[in-house]
Amino acid sequence: MSVTGQDGGTYGSDAAAEGWRRGAADRAQDLGPITERMLDLAGIQPGHRVLDVAAGTGEQTLLAARRVGPNGFVLATDIADRMLAYLSEAAREAGLAKVETRVIDARQFDLEPESFDAAICRLALMLIPERDKALAGIRRALKPGKQLAVIVLSTAAKLPHIALSLAIARRHAGLPPAPFEDPGMFALGDPAVLHAAYERAGFREVAIETVASQQRFPSLDAAMQQRRNSLPELRPILAGLSDAERDAVWDEIEAFMRQFEGADGVVVPHERLLGVGTK
Repeated sequence: MSVTGQDGGTYGSDAAAEGWRRGAADRAQDLGPITERMLDLAGIQPGHRVLDVAAGTGEQTLLAARRVGPNGFVLATDIADRMLAYLSEAAREAGLAKVETRVIDARQFDLEPESFDAAICRLALMLIPERDKALAGIRRALKPGKQLAVIVLSTAAKLPHIALSLAIARRHAGLPPAPFEDPGMFALGDPAVLHAAYERAGFREVAIETVASQQRFPSLDAAMQQRRNSLPELRPILAGLSDAERDAVWDEIEAFMRQFEGADGVVVPHERLLGVGTK
């Protein structure tokens, strides 16, 4: 996941990219099944050309590359060059030669029309400004009859461990509660809103699935480390605080997360949406 603003925004910094890289193992465990479902919905087959939009560090890119095989190709785009650098390194280490990374703002796709057999976007579409323009560009790059499949976060009400973490940080920073804006983490959490975004871009046969899951961690410490790695939105809020104030933020978030602790470790309920539409 990487937000696509003019400068990479919250996800464009070295710190964000490094944190995202450190969280790869947790994401693989948490997102593995829903990512495979996204690739299924996109119809990715051996030999296909796949567009991965706002790919971030690209664990899903590598899964797609394995599906398309040596005769296929995956183009991973993002505005955050550091994220893509980690992705390029991971692709080389995995021996996946048919993965290309390219720094592109999703609002400004200039890809050859009708040149891709599938498109995917994992946990980023809700963060993209001028989303209609981005979706139109993705649709233009797809061959007729091919699919765009995406994963987005559900609503703030369904994801209090994320929403309240941000609210806690804002309160300690003396900031008012923030409205959940568009673009933003929860902007496409309503299935009707995601469905409408597809339709405005001209996609047909649109289908939305709600996927409930659980994030599992062996300990509260592991769950908190995942919080630190996976919420770059906290960094600009915390940046202006003293060390003691930042510690107070994390202590309060930890106290909230403790409610999910049990005999089997920490189990956090989660919900995401899967969307698919056909050109």
